[in-house]
Amino acid sequence: MIRKRLCAGLAAALFSVVIAAAPAVADDYPSKPIKFIVPTAPAGVGDQIVRLFQQKLGESGSNATIVVENRAGAAGVIGTDAVAKAAPDGYTFLVGNHAVLAMLPHMQKVPYEPLKGFTPVLLGVTVPNILVVHPSVPAKTVKELVAHAKANPGKLTYASQGVGASGHVAAELFKLQTGVDIVHVPYKGAAPAAQDLAAGHVSMMFDVVSLALGSIQAGRVRPLGVTTRERTSVLPDVPTMIEQGIQVEIGAWFGFLAPAGTPQAAINWLNREGNKVLSPQDVKGRFINTGAAVPLGTPDSFAKFIEAESNRYGEVIRRAGIKMEQQ
Repeated sequence: MIRKRLCAGLAAALFSVVIAAAPAVADDYPSKPIKFIVPTAPAGVGDQIVRLFQQKLGESGSNATIVVENRAGAAGVIGTDAVAKAAPDGYTFLVGNHAVLAMLPHMQKVPYEPLKGFTPVLLGVTVPNILVVHPSVPAKTVKELVAHAKANPGKLTYASQGVGASGHVAAELFKLQTGVDIVHVPYKGAAPAAQDLAAGHVSMMFDVVSLALGSIQAGRVRPLGVTTRERTSVLPDVPTMIEQGIQVEIGAWFGFLAPAGTPQAAINWLNREGNKVLSPQDVKGRFINTGAAVPLGTPDSFAKFIEAESNRYGEVIRRAGIKMEQQ
């Protein structure tokens, strides 16, 4: 009996210590500004989704204040690591993406744990890549582009959003599939890469559909193939890469994550508010009308998605032999 009472007392004391040590949020959460760190340059898709969330949350009458900070550098590592090391108090979140969580960790050692260092909250946007070329490139199909590249080895250049970005991995897989010799020109973000392509400073790029659409419609770039299994509704006349015999199926995605150990109440709040303000069709339509999708969903579904993406892209990166030394 004495042993049982001692064990019960120890268990209760231990439980109290654990509860006291665990981070918590107040009933009036959020009681101060919530910071979202975007590890890329402004104007990208990740930046767009968090700023739309910021806008719509304000319009909803919420008392929450959202602060967005772009902290680019080192292919997204700097901003991502800052969130991983932030206090898990529910007031710092990451606008994570495919590159920093599912691609880059397979190319180099990163200072954060891509799967264990964060708590996924909400998958915001997914968007396919699209192969586009400058109009000066004499190719109107992928087959013609491959033939032109093989006839001019080392003369064509391709821009990417940065080493480890989806456009980089897609192009290296394209090289692996076709055997072409094209030269990588990495940029710090999608916008400057697309600008140089439209200006003719580089030959081609695997851009994201939503960002490339304006240049395509204006004739500044020519679309050759979409990196999805099915054609996108916003460019129904553009065939997929797979249709043209090239097995390149890659896309970009962006979502909200918290440092590991963030209180569940904060995770639940952001997931609930994100689903609520981003679900209306007129809000989602801003991305859908540009070829993207807005999956949203639960923290658990986002966690499973990230793990599956990491496994898939890791295999592609190993096969293509992509290394950060290429930067």
